[in-house]
Amino acid sequence: MTHHNQLVGGYGERLAGRYLMSQGLVILDRNWRGPAGVREIRGELDLIARDGDDIVFVEVKTRRSTRFGGPAEAIVPSKARRLRKLATQWLAANGAGYRDVRFDVISVFLGRTAAVQHLRGAL
Repeated sequence: MTHHNQLVGGYGERLAGRYLMSQGLVILDRNWRGPAGVREIRGELDLIARDGDDIVFVEVKTRRSTRFGGPAEAIVPSKARRLRKLATQWLAANGAGYRDVRFDVISVFLGRTAAVQHLRGAL
């Protein structure tokens, strides 16, 4: 990933976090990576939030255009499986006292203004 892409992605994640907080969710963690020594699962969870009694794992996809499809289209089945495994690790490390677990996708479109689209239960 190029430095420019990291900056764009980081900006999108900050916007997504602000959006979730404006909707009443509490951000518990950002850019969480699995514990050291776990080799079979690589990746990170962008945002982890509490929505009432539920835990929400949020994948954020930021795009400046839809030339290669919408942001949510970038989440292929293998990516969804990896996110679920990482979420299981997070729950094991941080407690599992939540009523329900949900996987959301937030798409951030950067144009003249930023547009945020929240897909609840997308994965």
